[in-house]
Amino acid sequence: MKKYPFCIALVLGVMFVSCKKEEAPKPKVIYQETTKTKTEVPEDTTQIEIADLPINMDGTNYLIFPIGTVSGDKKGIKASYDSNTGYTVSNYSEYQISGYLKNLKFQEIGKDTIYALSDANLLIETATYLKSTADKTKKQLMVYTVADMDTNKDSKLDNNDIKSLYLSEISGKNFTKISVDFQELIDWNVIDSRHRLYFRTVEDTNKNGAFDKEDRLHYFYLDLLAKEWKAVEIKSLQ
Repeated sequence: MKKYPFCIALVLGVMFVSCKKEEAPKPKVIYQETTKTKTEVPEDTTQIEIADLPINMDGTNYLIFPIGTVSGDKKGIKASYDSNTGYTVSNYSEYQISGYLKNLKFQEIGKDTIYALSDANLLIETATYLKSTADKTKKQLMVYTVADMDTNKDSKLDNNDIKSLYLSEISGKNFTKISVDFQELIDWNVIDSRHRLYFRTVEDTNKNGAFDKEDRLHYFYLDLLAKEWKAVEIKSLQ
């Protein structure tokens, strides 16, 4: 009988190890047949789309409505109400909207028309108004960090997928991807004296599905005043 506690402990230990193995982090990229392909994400019918109240960036003529989702069921949106956050899907501070947003909608002040930033399936994590650029050049722009494809093939867009960098006018028009597909955005900043946006990405060069010290960093800049936005890679930093 004295052997039973040891046996039970051994079984529990094996179960614990098995659970730990199952909880290993998922890779950010899964390659299918060694070909880089975009994957369509099925619509989640359990989510209900809602909008926050509009935001007006100082000195601009547009209202921006953050669009997000909350969980729903047959009882409707009330079933997903959170007493801590209410129905809020975004945060706003220092000319930046953040959250896990499906879209942004824009309305020019004085007009009735409201339109979406994009009709694609996206997860927008940040949308930043370049206030200092606008003050110096009168050009009003927004920069976005976005997950735009299901890179880890789990049939959903979330913060486990690769983040990309986008740019648009303050109106939401000319929404343009400026980073490279399958390169993870690290960070970005603006040098107003040169009217340039600089950013870094990392490429999974060893194709292990993760981004680590063995992978290659890329450095880019973009002329914010150019008629056509196109990132230029800085080769000398590699």
